[in-house]
Amino acid sequence: MEKALFLILAAVCAVAALNVVLQRNPLYSALSLIATLCSLAAIFITLQAQFIAAIQVVVYAGAIMVLFVFVIMLLNVTTAERTIDRHRYLKFLAIPFAGLLITEVFYVITRFPQAQMPTGAIGTTESIGVYLFNQYLLPFEVTSILILMAMVGAMVLARREEKGK
Repeated sequence: MEKALFLILAAVCAVAALNVVLQRNPLYSALSLIATLCSLAAIFITLQAQFIAAIQVVVYAGAIMVLFVFVIMLLNVTTAERTIDRHRYLKFLAIPFAGLLITEVFYVITRFPQAQMPTGAIGTTESIGVYLFNQYLLPFEVTSILILMAMVGAMVLARREEKGK
C-alpha cells in the first residue's frame, strides 16, 4: 500500500514539475510549482518525516511561492509575446540530451545497490538543526543571499520598466 501511494505521489509530482516547464503563462507555471511542492510534502509524510513535510508546505509552498507570485504580478507579466526564436537549432538538441539523461538514470539505478533507510531520527527538529547549522551552514546562507538578490533584482527591473513608460 505504501509503495502504491508513493508511486502515485511521485507521478503527480513529476507531472506537475513537467507542467512547470511546459506552461507558457508564468502564473500557471507558479501554480504548478505549488502542486509539485505539495506532492513532495506528501512524499515526505509517507517517509515518516512530518516536520520536513510541514516546513515544505509552510516555507516553500507558502512563503516562497507567494513571493514568486508577487514578483510575477509586480513585473506585470502578461501573455507571452511571440518573438522570433533566434536559437531554433537548440530544439533539436533536446532529444539527444533526453536520451543521455535517461541512460544516465538507468546506469545509476542499475550500478548502485538500493540504499537502506537510516535507523536514527530522520526529519526531527534536532537532526535538522544539527545538520543545518553545522554541516550545511554555508549553503543555507548562500541560498538566503541568492533569494535576497533575486528580490532586489526584480524590484530594480520593475522600477526600470516603470520609468520607461
